[in-house]
Amino acid sequence: MHDRRDDGTSPFAEELERLLRKRGLSWRRLSDLIGYTPSWLSKIKHGAPPSAELARKCDQVLEAEGHLIALAASTSGPVRLAQLPAAAATFVGRDAELTELTGILVHHGEPGTPQTITIDGPPGAGKTALALRVAHAVVEHYSDGQLYVDLRGYSPDGHPRIVDEVLEEFLTALGVQIDVIPAGLEARAKLYRSVLADRRVLVVLDNAADAQQVQSLVPASSGCGVVVTSRKRITGIEMRGDSRITLGPMSEDESITLLRKVIGADRTAAEPAAVRGLANRCGHLPLALRIAAERVATHPHHSVSLLVEELDTEEQRLDGLSTDDSVAVKTVFSWSYRDLSADAARMFRLVGLHSGSHLSTGAAAALADQPVARARRLLDRLTAVHLLEGMGNDRYRMHDLLRVYAAEQAAEEEPEAERTLALRRMVDWYLHNVYAANHALAPQRHDPVLDKSAYAIDVADFDYDSALEWCEIEMSNIVMATRTAHAVGEHVACWKLPAGSFNYLHLRKRWSLWVASHEVGVEGARHAQDAYGESWVLNNLAHAYRELRRLDEAIAAYEKSLAIRTEIGDQVGLAWTLTGLGNAGFDQSRFDVAAEHFERALAMFRGVGDRHGEGIALANLGDAIRAQREFDRAVAVLEQALNLFQDIEDRYGEGYTLVKLGDTYSELKRPAEALNFFERALAIRRELGDRWGEGETLHKQGLALYDSGQPEPARECLRGAVAIFDELGDPRAADLKELLASTA
Repeated sequence: MHDRRDDGTSPFAEELERLLRKRGLSWRRLSDLIGYTPSWLSKIKHGAPPSAELARKCDQVLEAEGHLIALAASTSGPVRLAQLPAAAATFVGRDAELTELTGILVHHGEPGTPQTITIDGPPGAGKTALALRVAHAVVEHYSDGQLYVDLRGYSPDGHPRIVDEVLEEFLTALGVQIDVIPAGLEARAKLYRSVLADRRVLVVLDNAADAQQVQSLVPASSGCGVVVTSRKRITGIEMRGDSRITLGPMSEDESITLLRKVIGADRTAAEPAAVRGLANRCGHLPLALRIAAERVATHPHHSVSLLVEELDTEEQRLDGLSTDDSVAVKTVFSWSYRDLSADAARMFRLVGLHSGSHLSTGAAAALADQPVARARRLLDRLTAVHLLEGMGNDRYRMHDLLRVYAAEQAAEEEPEAERTLALRRMVDWYLHNVYAANHALAPQRHDPVLDKSAYAIDVADFDYDSALEWCEIEMSNIVMATRTAHAVGEHVACWKLPAGSFNYLHLRKRWSLWVASHEVGVEGARHAQDAYGESWVLNNLAHAYRELRRLDEAIAAYEKSLAIRTEIGDQVGLAWTLTGLGNAGFDQSRFDVAAEHFERALAMFRGVGDRHGEGIALANLGDAIRAQREFDRAVAVLEQALNLFQDIEDRYGEGYTLVKLGDTYSELKRPAEALNFFERALAIRRELGDRWGEGETLHKQGLALYDSGQPEPARECLRGAVAIFDELGDPRAADLKELLASTA
């Protein structure tokens, strides 16, 4: 539902008018600056919803610092968010803190400042559990929902969440199209604050490293609330003086209540002194209490006092070994760890080497060199005693303290060669699965050659849907595996992991992960002295920069790739890099430069006999000629491309070219012929299962139907395109929704 004033204008149009007056510009001058026709801007002036691209260009030209983009993002109504993880089922105690913190969050903050609370304290004190319980208690007061992120400030791998990436995730969740999110921390933070300016959203920032990591994630709206947890006392953010709580150990009564929940009321009542002693030996810390209670519960025939004696012995052994962690916590970990079977203990140790935010059964099986079914049984055993937490969907996560402890045990009990071998198996598991998944997403694309694995790893048999789901869940772990590959000397895998992820990254536009993985991949290829790999990853990286509109960086990376490929004589790679430079020329509206690059690529593809590449180059060249409005010549070149693809029976290339022919005939004002080309392209792309291509064709077909005076069939096509782009998470969906709304 679009927010229009009684006079038909919109908040976006009003703000645009204000900024134009401020800068002394006319609407016609704005038309010249942003490349949109005066008639189209007239529709915007009178309340039509702006596209994301138009909003981005206006924001840039008028130096609105994200405010116009935010207004455009809000024209279809605020997005309702529900990102909070479930609160702990065994949460007990902390009544005073819960009452105090919820009391703060149910009120508005001061003007320009959200209502903010911070919870700090030692590891294992239950900061996250309290934060989630408080957040769930106040959700009804935040009508636009909740944002949540684990900032991993104390992650054992030393890689806390990058604030740029978090802002990108938050902005997309808030309805901002990915292709208009600016690069750079400051620009993203400004846009984030603008989007939240008139919303009531609760933001939970869990496990923050320090105030610097938090500052850009705090809104500037009094209607928002913020909950921060950290091991350190967070200062430097605007908040009420009584809004900081340091969480220490639980009281004795609270500790006993928690133990009773797990071990049962009868055993607690039968040995009250022993249960009290157990609580004391756990340091009254919730994490230790839960693990110890589970250990007691799994030995129902042993007295609690006997088990406490064992814990006393273990504490004496470990006393003095602890640094940041309390002796109590490490003691309980050790006590439960030594109660595991040999195979379960080994799995626990090796899982500690996995530094990602979550772990799949397949990755764990590779680490431990076990069949998947057996690995799952071992992981479930660790979950049962609270040394792991099940997340569903065959995935698990481990508390940071437990991961540190597990890694320490691995260092003590596993030879370095075995630890390295386990990590190499894990890297190989990610590598082969990411290749398999990405091939399922785009089988027509050529990937670097991947040798057969030297290990007995499990590789999934993906279809399109399962491949997309797997990549969505695992992409952050692919970045982790890329770093791990670099660390253990698997430099070829280090560049092939991001290269093998390209189809997914290109489809879903996960910019931050795309850039992060490929920047590490470039380093890996250089360490491997693999010029072929370096040029491949640079080319992919350039493509990301280009789509992020960081054209200078894109062209620089393309040119580095071009130089390497020229030096090593990689003619096929050289042709594809020229194709990228041609696309960059298109982005700059330098269509003559684009055509020149496509012509060079065409000659190279012909020189090496790559007919698929030749056809793509011809199709791109025809499109560049069309953009220069040489329509007859464009048709001739595109028909040459079409004939080539038909000759080699390349159905993907045929559909790719038919769409460009349809575009050309649309510009020639010959809608019947344009629609014929779109119909043929649509049939091919559906036959191939090319969902993105199907959506693109429906989009173009819908526009052509509007031009030919057929509004209802046009809307039907556009609705079909919206459904596909929504499914794929493509930002075009929002543009088409706005178009449909404006023509309703």
